[in-house]
Amino acid sequence: MNSYESYYALVRREVSGRDYVIEWRTGRSGLAVMAPHGGGIEPGTSEVARSIAQGSHSFYHFDGLKRENNGTLHITSTRFDEPVALALAAVSWKIVTIHGCTHDDVDIYLGGLDTNFQAACAEALTNAGFIVACHLDFQGLQPENLCNRGRSGKGLQLELSLRLRRRLFHRLNRAGRQQPTALFGLLNDTLRRVLAREAFSDSFSHVHGILSS
Repeated sequence: MNSYESYYALVRREVSGRDYVIEWRTGRSGLAVMAPHGGGIEPGTSEVARSIAQGSHSFYHFDGLKRENNGTLHITSTRFDEPVALALAAVSWKIVTIHGCTHDDVDIYLGGLDTNFQAACAEALTNAGFIVACHLDFQGLQPENLCNRGRSGKGLQLELSLRLRRRLFHRLNRAGRQQPTALFGLLNDTLRRVLAREAFSDSFSHVHGILSS
């Protein structure tokens, strides 16, 4: 159960810079990589999002900074209304959200309304040795889900299992997450290639549409 139904409810009790921090930047590709439950909320997700957004993609994270009980800062993705996140989503063509879950049946659960993007990501991750699947609950199919709030109306959601996130870093605490493993590099190289192809494909489709009109 979420403690807060909205960001506006959260800020009445939590302090920016003490309990949580928001960081973001804009890129040129039209893709935005976002971790709305980073830091101590779903550890490891911000580090992955920041890494795969390197280069031309936009980046956003909302990180929990509490010493404990960061889960109280979790705002579900269909209600995530933090203003910077919504503003970045509004100027992005497509969004990729990085989440963490405690289900360990597979490495990564894929969701979101962009089924072509999802299929390309699944193929690349499987070829790299990761086990992927669609989760029965975390499917990211609601239009109001953050991953689908870009201008295209459809995006990609990645749920990283706890087992995988523990293998991506020396340890999953704040200090340990500063020491990524070789598996972290493999995951991020794989996802960067997928995002690069997606950004090129979207750009080509947009130009083709203009020339055809």
